[in-house]
Amino acid sequence: MAQTASAMLPLGTIAPDFYLKDTNSNDMLSFEDLKGSKGTLVMFICNHCPFVIHSIKEVVMIANDYRVQGIGIVAISSNDTVKYPEDSPELMTEFAIENKIDFPYLYDETQETAKAYNAACTPDFYLFDNQDKLFYRGQLDDSRPGNGISLSGSDLRGAIDALIYNRSLKEPQKPSIGCSIKWK
Repeated sequence: MAQTASAMLPLGTIAPDFYLKDTNSNDMLSFEDLKGSKGTLVMFICNHCPFVIHSIKEVVMIANDYRVQGIGIVAISSNDTVKYPEDSPELMTEFAIENKIDFPYLYDETQETAKAYNAACTPDFYLFDNQDKLFYRGQLDDSRPGNGISLSGSDLRGAIDALIYNRSLKEPQKPSIGCSIKWK
C-alpha cells in the first residue's frame, strides 16, 4: 500500500468552515455546529483505507473519551466515489454502524473542504483550540498496519490533553501517514 504523509497545515491556522451532509443523520452540518467548548477534532478518514481500518477502534475510543470533556469530534470523507465506490455516502453509513462511530461522519463531495484543510491522507487529524486555531496536526501514534506497534493514540491523546489542561505540546509534531486522498 502506498503511504502519503500529512501536509502539516501551519499551526495557528483558523479552522476552515464547511457545510456538509452527515451520513449518520442526513443533517447538513458546519464547523460552527460541531465545535466543542474546549476544542474541535477534525479527521479526514474513509471506509477502505487500511490505515483507517487499522486505527478506527482507537479513534472511536478517543472520540468517546474526549467528547465528554468538551472536544467536538467530526470525521470527513473526501474521496472520489466514482473511482472508489466503497467510500460512497451509503457505505459511509454502514462503516459508521459497523465501527460504532456515533459522531458526525460528513461527505465532502466537492472535495473543497479537504482542499481548504490541505488534507493529504487518511487518516489525517486536525485539533483546533476553543478559538478555532490549529493546535495540533499529525499522527494518531506510531502504529501502522503490519509494523507490530500497538495502537495507543498517544500522540493525539497527548495533544488533546495538552489543549484541555493548558499544557505545552510535545514537539516536533509528526505527520500522519496513510492512504492519499483520492482526488477527482
